[in-house]
Amino acid sequence: MIEATAGWEQAFAEWLKPFLEALGHKVRQRWAPVYVRGLLGPGERKSVQPMAARVSPADCDQLHHFISSPAWQAAPLEAVLAREADRLVGGPTAMLIIDDTALPKKGEHSVGVARQYAGVLGKTANCQALVSLTLARDEVPVPVALRLYLPKVWCQDRQRCDKAGVPVGCRIFHSKGAIALEEIDRLRAAGVRFGCALADSGYGRSAAFRRGLASRAPLWAVGIPKTQKVYSAAVKLCWPAPQGKGRPRRHGVPNQRPVTAAAALKHVPWRPIQWRLGTKGPLSASFAARRVRVAEGPQSEIGHRLPGDAELWLVGERRSSGERRYYLTNHPTDTPLQTLAATIKARWICEQAHQQMKEELGLDHFEGRSWAGLHHHALMVLIAFAFLQHLRLRQSGQRGKNLHHRSATPTYPAGHPARAARSPRRSHPAAMPQMPRDHCPAQARMKVPK
Repeated sequence: MIEATAGWEQAFAEWLKPFLEALGHKVRQRWAPVYVRGLLGPGERKSVQPMAARVSPADCDQLHHFISSPAWQAAPLEAVLAREADRLVGGPTAMLIIDDTALPKKGEHSVGVARQYAGVLGKTANCQALVSLTLARDEVPVPVALRLYLPKVWCQDRQRCDKAGVPVGCRIFHSKGAIALEEIDRLRAAGVRFGCALADSGYGRSAAFRRGLASRAPLWAVGIPKTQKVYSAAVKLCWPAPQGKGRPRRHGVPNQRPVTAAAALKHVPWRPIQWRLGTKGPLSASFAARRVRVAEGPQSEIGHRLPGDAELWLVGERRSSGERRYYLTNHPTDTPLQTLAATIKARWICEQAHQQMKEELGLDHFEGRSWAGLHHHALMVLIAFAFLQHLRLRQSGQRGKNLHHRSATPTYPAGHPARAARSPRRSHPAAMPQMPRDHCPAQARMKVPK
């Protein structure tokens, strides 16, 4: 909670200055602060009409035109956001977390909507999927990119794309991994600094994505499926003597057969590790690790993928429920298992940020159907979130201080309606600072991702 919140108006104006300068157009400079105020303010819905009713009742059409207009580009504001995020939490110890988040939708006209897996629902459903990049340090997340994943059925439907205003250059199908790598390039060009990149198995299962990530991040760790084939780090390639006059071998023959990630850790000792103190006590699981080379090279004559060049850590996680997860990371050979586990589990902070952007700032409340409108709304949510983290860090008195163990549920003033409605049983990690009474965000209702 912000102490003596009377100064927030000046802080808000100062925060928006570089964004408004990048926006340029005077009319847009007028409406951008109004829109962000609507996102920061109270109210269950953060779509245009309810926000306009609260912050500018007579100007709903103007506010809708501002957010949906394809006449202004997001790139200049995204560059400012990248610089501010780096100032807040960037550096060699920062992590860049790659993930995606789903926005459930009804109907078929909203840009990019299709039946696809929605993590927020835990099943396949009608939704939009946004590739997300979050910069984080000391459990303080600042999301820096939200880019729509356009399914193949959309890329192949010119009429549908025309109606939703999808730019011609964005109609070529890109996988989520390819979108993420493009966004990493953009962030690096903007000066964003990070020491390690993290991604789940939805990205890490792709060898092309892992190679792209390795060329962009000093350190990286990704989830993989248990069926991923690996060799031990001691694998050697043999070159048998040619027989007869046949074509000479193009590749050597490995002196061992590849095995699945699960089989590779079958005889490795597992050790219980606590990686973080949660609201209900220490978070722990059992971990095991060994050095491997991934079967991601060319196809050999005997049908197996040859070992890749890099020697990596294969890490296994065994949860109390019995569920097992597997990961690859390029951390050095002498890295302790405790460090490997803590790094891998640091990815959870982006999931918390996604929840906060939806529940407090209305990321999933946008009701427009256009490409420009969705991306403009997402950008305004990112700017609002970064502003609140700016206030949070300023209040802490030092850059990047860990405030994670405070409660996320805002402490509203006595007599405030939200205080009376709040459940006394909920207790969550620190989310974002409370705005003044007339502008406090909607009550957080988050479950802690593990």
